[in-house]
Amino acid sequence: MPYTKAFPKRTDKSVYPRWEDVELSEEEEEKIEQEARKENVRLMAECIDDAKKLISEKGLKDFQSNIVSVAIALFDKRASHHVYWKERKAQEKFKEEDK
Repeated sequence: MPYTKAFPKRTDKSVYPRWEDVELSEEEEEKIEQEARKENVRLMAECIDDAKKLISEKGLKDFQSNIVSVAIALFDKRASHHVYWKERKAQEKFKEEDK
């Protein structure tokens, strides 16, 4: 099922916006998912490095489970979800079509 997002479009004829659906093609959606995955993998590696640094700076025991737990907590705070990436692409398409 393709990703679809509705955006408001104002007109001169009404004070109420008309909602327009923007749908991503399968190719666009797949490309966005690949970009999000690449970014999330990079981000997780960064979070692991940051977790190691935090644990050593704070004098905590350097157990693998501590590093992983801290990295996951950091990742949860930083990570962008696939829906965000798809929504951003749909908004770009909407703005292009609106011009």
